[in-house]
Amino acid sequence: MMVLFAALNTGTTVIVARSTGAGNLTDANRAAGQALLLGTALSIVVVSLTFTYAEFMLRLMGASLEVIQYGLPYSKLIFFSIGFSSISSALSAILRGAGDTRTPMKINIMSGGISLILGIVLIYGYMDLPKMGVAGAAIATMTAQITAMICLISVMFSGRFAVRIAWEDINRFDKGMIRRMLKIGIPSSLEQLIMRLGIMTFVKICAGLGTVALAATQIVTSIIGMSFMPGVAFAIAATTLVGQTLGVEKPELAERYVWQVRKYGMIVAGVMGAVFIVMAPHILRLYTNDNSIIHEGAWALRIVGFIQVSQVSQFILGGALRGAGDTRYPMFSALIGVWGVRVVLSFLFVYGFAWGTIGLWSAVASDQFLRSMLIYWRFKRGAWKKVTV
Repeated sequence: MMVLFAALNTGTTVIVARSTGAGNLTDANRAAGQALLLGTALSIVVVSLTFTYAEFMLRLMGASLEVIQYGLPYSKLIFFSIGFSSISSALSAILRGAGDTRTPMKINIMSGGISLILGIVLIYGYMDLPKMGVAGAAIATMTAQITAMICLISVMFSGRFAVRIAWEDINRFDKGMIRRMLKIGIPSSLEQLIMRLGIMTFVKICAGLGTVALAATQIVTSIIGMSFMPGVAFAIAATTLVGQTLGVEKPELAERYVWQVRKYGMIVAGVMGAVFIVMAPHILRLYTNDNSIIHEGAWALRIVGFIQVSQVSQFILGGALRGAGDTRYPMFSALIGVWGVRVVLSFLFVYGFAWGTIGLWSAVASDQFLRSMLIYWRFKRGAWKKVTV
């Protein structure tokens, strides 16, 4: 569901970054206001549908009656909280586009702390409160997201930052601005959809290998999620720097920024990859004591270690292309890499060659290497310097 908001967030970040770099705060503020207005309207629609059809969606995903018993109250609260988290993500995208990554970080740290502490209290029934279980976890999550949204709204309306939101920016829909935002953002939204559907297919193939392989894959996927963080951070930096420097019509400076960011990102990724390769079994033991899962997962994690450098390069250069407004090419590269390589090779390696988990993750590596080369080629050509937003 959150993929629906990716178009809005990417388009907002790019336009705010370009406008801020060019010193056109009127456009930046207008984009910020429209992001809040459109995000709120979209949230109401999504929340209404997901809240109403929560049980149907759980059944569609194959939930048993027991899962529905616990999952329905939880899912309804989580679906309701989408309205708050989506608005927060839109406002965070505005601040990042303006070059302010610290304010969203501080608010998210606070939000995470609230979720953790309140979750423990409500799940287990501490401080004389009733033991609420999974419903308590959902209430804690929603409370944290409401708090984050209120903080971000107050920041944006305070006027203490370069980009701000005023009543005149949200009192009506600006079709021209929304068209500009969606033109940039829709390909990014489709890219995320392609990725997530491909990952779901990948997990389904993995499930056919049995419980051990699936458990190992889920653990390795969690570890990969942590390894994404430096790449995503450097990609955000590349997006903002490219957007702002293109805003002042300095494409060569934008390119130098990106190569520098990529260098630092690849150093971090190289160190992380080496740790994964050397320490794979020890890292997996932090998650499980099952030797069969550790054995399966260690090979997968070592393969992941080898792709860290190409993965972070793809993240950063892809972020740079998005910052320039060139969002279609990353979408096409995701379609080719995820569906043309990862899914196809997963079927071939697992069912054709019977390579098991090694085959599964070799397909992932092949996808990452190909996408890294495609994105590198696109950035190197320099066509992104001439994209208008």
